[in-house]
Amino acid sequence: MWSVCIKELRQFFSNLSGYIAIILFLVITGLFLFFLPNSSILDYGYATLDKFFELSPWVLMFLLPAITMRTFSDEFKTGTIELLKTSPLRPSQIVWGKYFSVLFVLLFVIIPTCIYIITIKSLSATGNIDMGAISGSYLGLFLLGAVFAAISICCSSFTSNAVVAFLLGAFVCLVIYYGFSSLSRIDAFSGGIDYFLEMVGIDFHYQSISRGVIDTRDVIYFLSLIVFFLFITEKNIQQLK
Repeated sequence: MWSVCIKELRQFFSNLSGYIAIILFLVITGLFLFFLPNSSILDYGYATLDKFFELSPWVLMFLLPAITMRTFSDEFKTGTIELLKTSPLRPSQIVWGKYFSVLFVLLFVIIPTCIYIITIKSLSATGNIDMGAISGSYLGLFLLGAVFAAISICCSSFTSNAVVAFLLGAFVCLVIYYGFSSLSRIDAFSGGIDYFLEMVGIDFHYQSISRGVIDTRDVIYFLSLIVFFLFITEKNIQQLK
């Protein structure tokens, strides 16, 4: 499993795409946080990273499918999937190896944003910020990214076309993140059903954990989605074996 993970990481950082992904995330979030009107925390007047955690899911929703779109689609297209089929690795080891490589990339993307904490703290009038809420928000952001990664890898296992894998991954991420929240606001679902519909979506649990209170139900929800989509991916690979 770890041999697959290391291979994927080397391949990812052997060209500019890996570094571009990290820089792109920092540039987009930095522009929205400090330069663009209506979203700049300098205009907001409070020492908080709420704007960052509101924006980040939408950036990761497209960034992670772009990172993972070639995970399996290129294996199918180039025929290297045959090497995986004849290797002693089990399908689960192949899937989880590729998945962990994406998680490491996700960490490389998120960790540099800690500079925002230092910046906000230095701009604060008292020099203090709510680190409890920020820590919870970072955990929620990582779990959110981990789910997006699992969804995107799963979508990549259905097609040999990387562009189709990207579009499918972004679409499924969007539906599961925001689709159920949107449905819950329809009047026809009011009266109790709206609450359960909202609970199905990722946004509900992400907002919950971002308040700084770590609820085991939210963590279990994220982990369940990850296992579910990777299980589907594993079944797709097993069919090739």
